[in-house]
Amino acid sequence: MKKNQTFKMLAVLSSAWIVLYLTGCKAKPPSRIEKKLAHESKELVVGGKDWNNPVPDTPSSAKLGAEDFQRHCQFCHGVDGHATGVPFAQNMSPPVPDLAAKDIQSYTDGQLKWIIENGIRLSGMPRWKGLLQDEEMWRMVRYMRHLPSTKSHSQN
Repeated sequence: MKKNQTFKMLAVLSSAWIVLYLTGCKAKPPSRIEKKLAHESKELVVGGKDWNNPVPDTPSSAKLGAEDFQRHCQFCHGVDGHATGVPFAQNMSPPVPDLAAKDIQSYTDGQLKWIIENGIRLSGMPRWKGLLQDEEMWRMVRYMRHLPSTKSHSQN
């Protein structure tokens, strides 16, 4: 490929990426029935209900969990775990959840660890198994349990 053609291709690809980034790839929001079906499906698939968190619930383990969270999760879930400050969080379908929300906090520690470990297909939540150590995932669960809940956040 000639130098001029390579430059043009890079310019076109860069322009397309910028347009997609600025406009977002937003799908039509799911209906109430679709949300209910997705929630019920997730309940059937998510494992780990009986797993016990081996990391003690101490301020130091929650602090280490916060550090792990900042390294791996803040890009999507925001610095505060409430999916705030993330430009694309609400444009995803389904939207990135507020981790302090009642439906997320209703999961057992084992289920939260299972979600971190295995991800949730078709939701944007990636699988972290093989990338994170078990202890890191368990510490992140401890951190999530200590997220501040506010009235506006808990209604999500």
